[in-house]
Amino acid sequence: MSLKEQINGLQHIGVPTKNMEETIAFYEKLGFETAFETVNDGDRVVFLKFASLVIETYESKDAAMKSGAVDHIALDVKDIEKTYELINQEGLNTTKDTIHFLPFWENGVKFFTIEGPNKEKVEFSQYL
Repeated sequence: MSLKEQINGLQHIGVPTKNMEETIAFYEKLGFETAFETVNDGDRVVFLKFASLVIETYESKDAAMKSGAVDHIALDVKDIEKTYELINQEGLNTTKDTIHFLPFWENGVKFFTIEGPNKEKVEFSQYL
């Protein structure tokens, strides 16, 4: 199975924030609704959804607060372990990241992140 066959499409876009309430209010005015909310390592995380577009916004004291502040794009995958194997075979895991688990959504999520040629973070993520 090829890497292309593992990817379902865009899962979410990660946007760090220093002001969660302001961020939620802004996206709600655009028509987004809160789809999921949790706390991770003491920081609030909110997934905002509009149709099939999902924005993961999370509190971060390191949020850039300038143009280009999107932290990552996440691609939804069928099988995280197989995708990880294929990414490594292609020599694309230059960050040497491993598969992580977070207790998000109903059954959790597994993911890993690589770096693109422009220093962008590309996350591969599977809902469990």
